[in-house]
Amino acid sequence: EVQLQASGGGLVQAGGSLRLSCVASGFTFDDYAIGWFRQAPGKEREGVVCTTNSDGYTYYIDSVKGRFFISTDNVRNTVYLQMNSLKPEDTAVYYCVADPAACGSPSTSWGQGTLVTVSS
Repeated sequence: EVQLQASGGGLVQAGGSLRLSCVASGFTFDDYAIGWFRQAPGKEREGVVCTTNSDGYTYYIDSVKGRFFISTDNVRNTVYLQMNSLKPEDTAVYYCVADPAACGSPSTSWGQGTLVTVSS
């Protein structure tokens, strides 16, 4: 069973940084697409970043390119999301995800979410 435990959210001022962590179990990183989604208040959930270790392909949504960076630690089975130059519009609950094929597909497993609040 795939399990994902996210942490690291909190309150930060605009321009600041946070690093989210997601401890994963039940699958091998090389065999899965892993990433982060977010859902802002009153908005639909959106994919932020998705990466596949097998081919090194990583996708970021335009609004976070150059500011957010995903990384993985295969020894600790942990996925990180480094978020820099945070903006108030980055305020959302962030979810780590994992899927055998593509982030956000019907078979995607979701973590419980961690809240990021960026104050102006």
